Amino acid sequence: MIFVDTSVWIEALREEPGPTARRLSALLDSAQVGLAAPVRLELLSGAPRASLTRLRRVLSALPLYYPTRDTWSLVERWVETAVAKGQRFGLGDLLIGAIAAERGGEVWSLDADFARMARLKFLRCHVPR
Repeated sequence: MIFVDTSVWIEALREEPGPTARRLSALLDSAQVGLAAPVRLELLSGAPRASLTRLRRVLSALPLYYPTRDTWSLVERWVETAVAKGQRFGLGDLLIGAIAAERGGEVWSLDADFARMARLKFLRCHVPR
């Protein structure tokens, strides 16, 4: 399963669809996309009022994954490891990454922080072909 980060969704939802939108569409068509709850909330909170209902409907078709108590414990361990190695990450990115990692998924993001997390062996990044 591929957990698509907010940065990819935003790029894909632009007025002129490009390669990111085409790749995301292919993943959606093949039912390979999982949605981390923090991404859903980021997208809904940033959507224009006129497109909010449509976006909510589109997102509701995807399997939605929430953080659990174990997710929070994993995030805390990652924070300790990251700090020891001189790295810092935002809470939203940590939650998205942990939700994906717990489910054996990959994170597809345009945000370099996920690549840094992958270098620390926290998660795997999806690299579009």
